[in-house]
Amino acid sequence: MHRLNRLIGGVLLVSGTTIGAGMLALPVSTGLMGFVPSCLLFLIYWVYMTTTAFLMLEVNLWSESNLSLISMARLTLGKWGAAVNWVIYLFLLYALTTAYIAVGGPIFLEILQMALPLALPTWTGVIPLLCIFGFFVYRGTKSVDYINRFLMLGLAVTYVLMVFFLTPHVNPALLTHQDWNFLPIAVSVVATSFGFHIIIPTLTVYLERDAALMRKTIAIGSLIPLVIYIIWEYLTLGIIPLHGANGIAHGYEQGANGADLLALALQNASLALIARLFSFCAIVTSFLGVSLCLFDFLADGFGIQKNAKGKLWIYVIAFLPPLILTLTDPRAFLTALEYAGAFGVMTLLGLMPALMVWRGRYRLQFESTFKVPGGKLLLIGVILFSVTIMGIEVANKLGMFKHLISSVDY
Repeated sequence: MHRLNRLIGGVLLVSGTTIGAGMLALPVSTGLMGFVPSCLLFLIYWVYMTTTAFLMLEVNLWSESNLSLISMARLTLGKWGAAVNWVIYLFLLYALTTAYIAVGGPIFLEILQMALPLALPTWTGVIPLLCIFGFFVYRGTKSVDYINRFLMLGLAVTYVLMVFFLTPHVNPALLTHQDWNFLPIAVSVVATSFGFHIIIPTLTVYLERDAALMRKTIAIGSLIPLVIYIIWEYLTLGIIPLHGANGIAHGYEQGANGADLLALALQNASLALIARLFSFCAIVTSFLGVSLCLFDFLADGFGIQKNAKGKLWIYVIAFLPPLILTLTDPRAFLTALEYAGAFGVMTLLGLMPALMVWRGRYRLQFESTFKVPGGKLLLIGVILFSVTIMGIEVANKLGMFKHLISSVDY
């Protein structure tokens, strides 16, 4: 029974870390491909990210002590590996924080405008997010844990309500659309929706270094988000039109999120409210988790004491750069997720685990209680896939796929 309880707890930890506000971008970034291609892309990423999680687990079990992502890189790749990991990790946290502030601002602006019948400027939407929920981050882990439990419950309830009430509104004809030409604009954002690797050190301690139990936990815990995402795609792509002012194509161009487009497409106040509440819970839970990681990472990395003055400095350092990016880029939500996926997730959670296993297994001759099968061929495949996705996003940022969007009839 004790082992079963730990399995359930571990599975929830993996699933909860994986599912977040990133899924709000999935319909917008993948919708132009269509439902079936999107599901196949999800399956590919699930296999890839689960594999790299197993690789990271192998590295983590090489040492008897509890290793962080930075410590694992230092153990296998040396000081340069630890330094590169540190920079990429900081970049990823900043990119995700920017995305969540950018998507959270409009949600809170709507709430402000409902309470105050005034024409408020766009930037006012970020004030509640940074002042109210940023305060919980400022207070620390206990405060975040308290509010996060409530919001996670809200996220689960609103998701179930959406599945129940929105399924009858799905138009099967919308789900038949397929166009693989739009694959390049989707691959980076989807990557951000399958990452949970940062909790593997915590999971190792929680599951008492039981390799078999950890494998099962990672496999089941990562499978749950895959199922949830496929259902989410079914609902959104089956309701939101491809074209029009509130369609998927225009939403991608404007950097909108799927829940907002869903609410606009429903033309039903009650159902739209459920979609917006789901969006609110997803955004805030993700913001709290990532911001807390960024807060602690900056404190440890720069040696800042967590007294009143120190925490105020960390607060400014953590939120000022994302705030500036949000206010200067109207498409900041999708842009930040694209950068996070291609240059953060694919490097830190994809490329680096393969490099660490390669050097640790074949150069340093480390042994552990768990070894990922597939040998060098698997590692080469992971490395090539990671580099390919990064290359696609570089091409995307250089405007090589701009013709795809310009060809769409809004």
